[in-house]
Amino acid sequence: MNRTDRLYAIREELRRAGQAGRTAERLAATFAVSTRTIKRDISTLQHSGFPAWARPGPGGGYVVDAEATLPPVNFTEAEVAGLAAAAAVHREQPFAEHLRGALNKVLGVMDSGARDRATSLTDRIWIDTSDAPATPKVQRALEHALNEMRVVTVDYVDHQGAATTRKVDPILLAFTRGHWYFVGHCRLADGIRWFRTDRVVGARLTKERAAAIPVEAIGAPPSSAAPLADR
Repeated sequence: MNRTDRLYAIREELRRAGQAGRTAERLAATFAVSTRTIKRDISTLQHSGFPAWARPGPGGGYVVDAEATLPPVNFTEAEVAGLAAAAAVHREQPFAEHLRGALNKVLGVMDSGARDRATSLTDRIWIDTSDAPATPKVQRALEHALNEMRVVTVDYVDHQGAATTRKVDPILLAFTRGHWYFVGHCRLADGIRWFRTDRVVGARLTKERAAAIPVEAIGAPPSSAAPLADR
């Protein structure tokens, strides 16, 4: 069994075990690997968003948080391929890591046959992602700023090559005219500005709460643009 298949199998073993859980030793025996390998696999699953935790003490082991798992759902191969295509197009763009995490969770609850068919379908979808996104570190800072509504300090280089450092209250992330923009109230300019994310060379999240600026403050969006919830 290769590692990818083992990770999926460990997920399902822990789901079936319920609150009884499984010890690292039992999982190691089940999958014919060392306990060290099991612990490394569990760590990988946890970092991908799988809600497993270690229960200490005698009789302890790894347990899945039942309240944080998906209820029984049925995804078609085409629906999973749609998610995979979206994740590929969105690679290294805002919240791409979270989208891949959602895709992994969906794959984790599919039976092996359906998962194999979905994977076979995604192998037949090719996508050219040759754009120049923001660096992962910058992208994470901008995501956190918007998600937590905190002021972010950005180092920005404009189209003329002029570099400035600004504090920004986040309003939204927008994709238009072939680029992603981080839109917010720039305290240096004392006005709303659109920052192309690939020109943000540095971003540092502050502890300061951002001003609650409504989306309407930026004006009317392009006729072809709409929030995700409206699509």
